[in-house]
Amino acid sequence: MSRVCELTGKKAMVGNNVSHALNRTKRKFDANLIKKRFYIPEEDKWIILKISTSALKNINKNGISAVLKQAREKGFFKK
Repeated sequence: MSRVCELTGKKAMVGNNVSHALNRTKRKFDANLIKKRFYIPEEDKWIILKISTSALKNINKNGISAVLKQAREKGFFKK
């Protein structure tokens, strides 16, 4: 499975390693992803999501139901 957040769509970015002599080589910035299990009371079931840590902060602030609703509207979460 690819390293993409299932709720926000965050994925890897490409940039440069810059040495002291300002030599540049390509590198990859991966998204900070974790696997987390959530209970959804409306559906009375547990789901496992691969989410970014910033999405986890949004879930802690707004609640899982609200964040899932926003992700479905944006087209990221289809389960």
